[in-house]
Amino acid sequence: MKKSIICGAIITTLGLLIAFGPQFLFRVCSTSCSCCGDIPTCHWSARAEIGIGMLIAALGLCLIVLNDSKTQLGLMIGIFFSSIIALAIPHVLIGGCEMKNMACHRVAFPAITVIGAVLLAVSALYAVLSEFRKTPVAMNQ
Repeated sequence: MKKSIICGAIITTLGLLIAFGPQFLFRVCSTSCSCCGDIPTCHWSARAEIGIGMLIAALGLCLIVLNDSKTQLGLMIGIFFSSIIALAIPHVLIGGCEMKNMACHRVAFPAITVIGAVLLAVSALYAVLSEFRKTPVAMNQ
């Protein structure tokens, strides 16, 4: 029980960092940049990260509340795939500014990459360890 509360709190915090980090902590480019025009591409990446980060935070809260091991495994699988999307948004799906020296490439996208990779590793490790913790079922003959 205590492990799921700690793990859920960490995942919720990381999800909130993905959601609100590009808005407040590690900001993307300003509303007007020289390479993209009026609204930079990284702005839309940051907006998409709000949705996926809030999903990860909600799954982390569910991890705290729901105690069944199979339910927690399902939540971790959801976190695993959500973190893949969080990693894909700035690198594959939407991207950022064309110039590599812009704030999105220097600060925001590396931070999202680190947070997403940590979530990916934690959720994969949890899923693998939960499979090893299962006790073998004796066959009735």
